[in-house]
Amino acid sequence: MKAQRTRSQERIFRLLKTLNRAISAQELYIELRNREQNMGLATVYRSLEALKLQGTVQVRTLATGESLYSLAQQDQHHLTCVNCGRSIPISECPVHDLEKKLEKSHQFKIYYHTLEFFGLCHQCQPIASS
Repeated sequence: MKAQRTRSQERIFRLLKTLNRAISAQELYIELRNREQNMGLATVYRSLEALKLQGTVQVRTLATGESLYSLAQQDQHHLTCVNCGRSIPISECPVHDLEKKLEKSHQFKIYYHTLEFFGLCHQCQPIASS
């Protein structure tokens, strides 16, 4: 049974669908204001949390601690630099089979997963001396 969304949740869902990218709650709040769909920041956070619990929205926390929200359409995988914060999306998924096994063995409905590797990007790596 699909959960009924509030008007605020529906507005955020439609905006995330339109943007088709990950966005912070603060940026979402500003975007709503720019579109003359005023909503309090606390309401944005509550709505995002409710949509997350429904499995509609996924959240990804960056190395900086900032959370990015997007529609839960696909799994996300990234290489993230701990120095500059650059995040490189990767398409490979080494845990897809594991996800299916976990769903079955634990009777757990998985909405999505994230996989993130942390290290130094090419630009932030120290130059090796010969």
